[in-house]
Amino acid sequence: MTNKAPDSSVPSATPTIRDEPGITGPVNASDPNLPENKPQANKNTAAQADGDAESQLSTEDVLIINWEGPDDPQNPKNWSFKKKWAATSIVSAFTFISPVSSSMMAPASVQIAQEFGITNSSVIALLTSVFVAAYAFGPLLLGPLSELFGRSRVLQLANMWYLAWNLGCGFAQNEGQLIAFRFLAGLGGSAPLSIGGGVLGDLFRPEERGQAIALYSLAPLLGPVIGPTCGAWIAQRSTWRWVFYSTTIVDAFIQFLGLFFLKETFAPVLLERKAAQLRKSMDPEKAQTREIRTVFDTADRHWKHIITKALVRPFAIFFSEPIIQLLGIYMAFVYGTLYLFLTTIPSIFEGVYREEVGIAGLNYFALGVGLTGASQINARMLDRIYKYFSAKNNGVGKPEYRLPPMIPGAILLPIGLFITGWTARADVHWIAPDIGIALVGAGTILNFQSIQTYVIDAFTLHAASALAAVTFFRSMAGFGFPLFAPAMYNALGYGKGDTVLACVAIAVGVPAPFLLWTYGERIRNASKYAKR
Repeated sequence: MTNKAPDSSVPSATPTIRDEPGITGPVNASDPNLPENKPQANKNTAAQADGDAESQLSTEDVLIINWEGPDDPQNPKNWSFKKKWAATSIVSAFTFISPVSSSMMAPASVQIAQEFGITNSSVIALLTSVFVAAYAFGPLLLGPLSELFGRSRVLQLANMWYLAWNLGCGFAQNEGQLIAFRFLAGLGGSAPLSIGGGVLGDLFRPEERGQAIALYSLAPLLGPVIGPTCGAWIAQRSTWRWVFYSTTIVDAFIQFLGLFFLKETFAPVLLERKAAQLRKSMDPEKAQTREIRTVFDTADRHWKHIITKALVRPFAIFFSEPIIQLLGIYMAFVYGTLYLFLTTIPSIFEGVYREEVGIAGLNYFALGVGLTGASQINARMLDRIYKYFSAKNNGVGKPEYRLPPMIPGAILLPIGLFITGWTARADVHWIAPDIGIALVGAGTILNFQSIQTYVIDAFTLHAASALAAVTFFRSMAGFGFPLFAPAMYNALGYGKGDTVLACVAIAVGVPAPFLLWTYGERIRNASKYAKR
């Protein structure tokens, strides 16, 4: 049986995989909310807590519904290989198309500004970054809704919401409409980033999860790279409106497949459906005198508790935990820098190097090379490093053993910023800033992966809420950084502007892993939420 993990509240823009409580094991016998632990309950039901796989535990007045043993075919973890991977593919496709939309219009923003008469550079950047602002707020609502009504239903309805407003962007007649439609589309687009990890946790046991995680985690990394590249060619060959029409067409195709292949995976919802069928099949007189419940029907399943936990606990953790404050501020800076780059790459290669829109868009592949290359290397090293330091500590692991890859990440990020800023000149070959952009991508993903795994290990019981806090602030940074970038670069130029960013990256990022390596355990021991 898996350890009890925190309920999903707000997952990050970089996906997180976790087990849901109770899905693979029987109900906890110590739970006071269960009927069998009440004074009048039948004591024989205590066998359920010892691993008995019976699906219905009876008392005189209560029938408790659970899986029909560990091999119950209705349990998503026992679905066929094809059914599991069909759902995984759909969720990964949803997770890919949303980040594509977040950045795809960046190369077309100049064309949009000309049509709508926008002259303020911050407003032009807002057209792109407002989508990311919705990533901060959408999961606060969609996460709890998925716990109440199920993963598949919320995912697909949210995707249809995204599809409708993304199509509306293509018909926008002024900047106000476009900004509003982009924000509304982003609310729906945030669903797969926040709920998708829970789907994989429902489907796969930990030892089976590697390939599914690899596919799902790759999708949001490729989206911001492929999106602007395609958007640049669409803007050059057609009109900016086809940036939105094209993503809507692709998403409609994914949604069509989702209707057939993305089935519900959340155990509490599936068991509640099973209980509802049993209530209908019972004799009406017996149904009135006998209560039918699932093993998940406790006080924690009440909508008020779920909503309160999702909205309050992330901010309570942020304001009370020094670890989350330090890593949250640094991660917000890194994410903001990433989206700043997404919005300024066109101005470098179109403005400085006089490249056509489509050719300039190809430079986004430099960012993709850094992101995917470092991601694949680090994915193979994270567990090896953890095992190495655990072995040196008599086989006892610590969350701090997740921090070493953060050191090269904290170094590569400012180096990439220096190179990009000071080589973005017409007399320097275009490959030089591309090298800097690739290093920024590598530093970004190394920091992301180290911080996320450290937060999960350090705040195991409250990992979802801890990640929610980090995710909220990083999404707000992804929204805000591109807004001041034009003014900064106009005043300082690319060299001095990126130097400012590099200095901040050094001041915050370089000391962080060493401080946490030295003092992290002491801070955790004094923490209310962290693992001791």
